[in-house]
Amino acid sequence: MDKIKGRLEGKALPIVLMTVFIDVLGVGILMPILPMLIYTIFMPAGFSRNEALVTLGWLTAIYPLMMFFATPILGQLSDRFGRKKVLAVSLAGTALGYIIFAIGILTKNIPLLFIGRALDGITGGNISVARAVVADVTPPEHRARNFGIIGAAFGMGFVLGPYLGARLANPNADFFGIFTTPGWFDAATPFWFAAILAMLNVMFVMFVLPETHQYINKKLKVAWNKSLDNIRKAFVRPELRIIFSAEFLFWGGFTFFTTFFQILLIEKLGFKGSNVGDFFAYIGICIALSQAIIVPFAVKRWKSHNIMKVSLIGNGIALFLQLWPDKTSELLLVAPLIAIFNGLTMANASALVSLSASSEEQGEVLGIEASVQALAQAIPAVISGYVATMGVSMPIIVGGFTILAGGLIMILFYRVPKKVEKQESGDVQAVISASH
Repeated sequence: MDKIKGRLEGKALPIVLMTVFIDVLGVGILMPILPMLIYTIFMPAGFSRNEALVTLGWLTAIYPLMMFFATPILGQLSDRFGRKKVLAVSLAGTALGYIIFAIGILTKNIPLLFIGRALDGITGGNISVARAVVADVTPPEHRARNFGIIGAAFGMGFVLGPYLGARLANPNADFFGIFTTPGWFDAATPFWFAAILAMLNVMFVMFVLPETHQYINKKLKVAWNKSLDNIRKAFVRPELRIIFSAEFLFWGGFTFFTTFFQILLIEKLGFKGSNVGDFFAYIGICIALSQAIIVPFAVKRWKSHNIMKVSLIGNGIALFLQLWPDKTSELLLVAPLIAIFNGLTMANASALVSLSASSEEQGEVLGIEASVQALAQAIPAVISGYVATMGVSMPIIVGGFTILAGGLIMILFYRVPKKVEKQESGDVQAVISASH
């Protein structure tokens, strides 16, 4: 059985990594494009600067808001029809969402921009299905490692997404010194590129990915209000409510940061769209290195719940430090702190959630986690648009305090369940150490 599970793990993990990478790539590509929308679409349409900022907040929020409603439904569908089918269909929907968004940019059609992001959000809920695939094929002693690898794919999406978004959106731009982008490139080009990648991944899922779910229930009835029920469940289960509360505040605070920090870079440090892409690519490199190097190092020596307590506090402080630099060189010194603490938080939070659930309910519990994350990203994105009208540094300040609150909740109220304590024992930690 262990050999069979090992073979499944080896075949499924690369496909899952590609799925997560493409989903995050779409988010990363948007980052350097967002400021361009304010100045090229919203304000020319007659919006004031404050109205453009609020519209940007809503456009950013529509993606996680749709993820919030769709993620548990996709999770249930994967329990009923299998992970493979749901991943393939949702990735095809992701490709269509990119295409609609690209058309919206070309035609300067604001409703199409919202429709494209909404569709991408509905199908982007497949990240929970991808995580369920990993949980299906991963033994407990490998979970922190494999969720760390998923975090590395998340980081790689942040590396290439902003860089590609900036370069592919600009004509006659240098691309790694290899070639110069054609003169016909524009803000829509990155989304055509992402759509092609998504369709390629559909092919990989259909023809390479094995079905990993061993508890398929074809009689399962889909609960369409599952997202709201998930939020209720997230905060009533004693072994999970504190983890989910801390995660909610972490993702909420990080969303305050990512939604408007690029505007701050433009107005305070004089960044251009390509510079914004370079900066977030730099952050992505640091996140990937954190997941690949620092996370394995940490889980060999400390337990996941203890790592989370430190990483959340560190993350909140790191956000405040991003407001200090007046020069790009200073910014590059403090930015890696976000990546280090972000990587530690993401990997160990998912590991704790997975370890707190039985094998039969991995899909449901990870779906609940994804709902918490999606809602945590939707609400601050909307609020940050209004907060930014008081100053573009205000969302970063609010975000820092939000993450600090999550760290304090974890420190003051989290008690390790016996199930988690047993799997986080010295024996498991020794196996994790050996695997690295």
